[in-house]
Amino acid sequence: MTRPSPAIVAQAAVRPLPRWALWLLCLAYAVPGFVGRDPWRGDDMQAFAFMREIAIGQTHWLTPMLAGQPPDTNGLLPLWLGAGSIRLSNGWLPVELATRLPFMLLLVLILISTWRAVYHLALSPQAQPVAFAFGGEAQPRDYARAIADGALLALIATLGLAQFSHETTSHLTQLAGTALLLYAGAALPVRMTSRPVLAAGTGLLCLALSGAPGMAMLLGLGSAALAAGHARAASSPAPARRAAVMLMILTLTTALLVEWLGLRHWRITLPGDAREWGSLLRLLVWFIWPTWLLALWTLWRWRHQLAGGASHIALPLWFALVALAATFGTQPADRALFQGLPAFAALAAFALPTLTRSFAAVIDWFTLLFFSLSAIVIWVIWLAVQTGVPAQPAANVARLAPGFESHFAPLPFAVAMLATLAWCALVRWRTARQRPAIWKSLVLPAGGAALGWVLLMTLWLPLLDYGRSYAPQVALLRQALQEPHDGQPLRGGDCVVGFGLDQPLMAALTYQGGLDMRLPNEGTHCRWAIADPDADANALEALSSDAWEQMAMVTRPTDRRDQLTVLRRRTR
Repeated sequence: MTRPSPAIVAQAAVRPLPRWALWLLCLAYAVPGFVGRDPWRGDDMQAFAFMREIAIGQTHWLTPMLAGQPPDTNGLLPLWLGAGSIRLSNGWLPVELATRLPFMLLLVLILISTWRAVYHLALSPQAQPVAFAFGGEAQPRDYARAIADGALLALIATLGLAQFSHETTSHLTQLAGTALLLYAGAALPVRMTSRPVLAAGTGLLCLALSGAPGMAMLLGLGSAALAAGHARAASSPAPARRAAVMLMILTLTTALLVEWLGLRHWRITLPGDAREWGSLLRLLVWFIWPTWLLALWTLWRWRHQLAGGASHIALPLWFALVALAATFGTQPADRALFQGLPAFAALAAFALPTLTRSFAAVIDWFTLLFFSLSAIVIWVIWLAVQTGVPAQPAANVARLAPGFESHFAPLPFAVAMLATLAWCALVRWRTARQRPAIWKSLVLPAGGAALGWVLLMTLWLPLLDYGRSYAPQVALLRQALQEPHDGQPLRGGDCVVGFGLDQPLMAALTYQGGLDMRLPNEGTHCRWAIADPDADANALEALSSDAWEQMAMVTRPTDRRDQLTVLRRRTR
């Protein structure tokens, strides 16, 4: 027996979200975080340094090296994108901004691909709402557009999207591949055209060349299997059969390319103890909030359709399950979970036509209180940093970031003020009496997430740069090296050995510090060295060796536990 659809939607409830408002929201979310900030510690700094080295011809495109070390990832695609952008900008843009332009476009592509994927999923017959006895139900295309708008809002509202989507790393190119493949899996079984075929091939390549070939294989094969299942249930199965064959061919071709390039490397790491399991569960709760709540509601309300093979639930569910499996089986877990965000947003969107008024009201009020209070906290702390009033927040910042000096910047202040006023207008619109629209429940979550991100990337950006970049510590290290130790400071052309330093720190010392960094086995003639005493045996051996003399201990201003030792080679 065929179960009726749980979606009961009138035509009045699928009125379109204004396109100008949707585009403005996407731009307000995508641009801040790419413009005006320093490269941050970790993968962001490492990727930037490799891109710059490739672009200026200091290392090879296929085998890049930095301070004698290759990148610790098999995915070179993001490095090629950033380096190519530096080359194309030809000095017209700052190097940092030039490297980020392709990734800004990738984020916009992710948002568009998610919208298109859900639009095609919502057009499927099993996703359509119940037909009314006397007419008036939502028309298929209008309904699909409203659901797709909701999916885009859900993706922007997801807390875990913010930081990683604004870094120039392989995780963003992987997410672009996942979103493109989700769109292809949704569109191809209905109508095979060049656009979804190109999206499928590009998505598989993005994943394979960004260090996630295993995920590419699983998502590609799963999409092909679901397309084959769609063919068995469809009234005209030919397009879905062709889609299954095409997806299988593209996936197998990608697998052959992965084997030929030697990119297949398994890194399965299961949680070891109860503490790690607890950490993963906490990650699931906050990282995909609030979409996981709506996704669970979707699975419950559409459970009978899912049992019947409904592709609008089965396809995003498969993508979400693959991401969850990677979260529990690979490291870092949050980067793996990041790949499932478009799928969770798609599942969340199909909860919208089934939500009760009380459920929607809870979402609205919780979002209103959470993001309004967060915005107030951000403004109060910014005011305290600028003026010293209130005194307690100013003292807390001075304690957590000693040495930080704030300066008033008119443009970021104006942008933050406009974002806050837009939030107030959005709250007023949402709380006023409006015609029903199924996407309204996600307007405040998406707007609040965009508001929080804009405020952080304007008002708090100098403070975040001070705490999250290597620049303050690198400046102190440079100062320690240039101090006249017995009349022998660092001179031009001197190299510096790095003992126990990770790749991002070596990259920061090379780019931000302007130092010629060398590995221990390459710097036997270097007069200076920087060692991390907590890193490895090489650093401890250098610290205890008679060949080196300790000259200074440099502490990162925002973390007293992060200390580096400046060494000078003893003269014989």
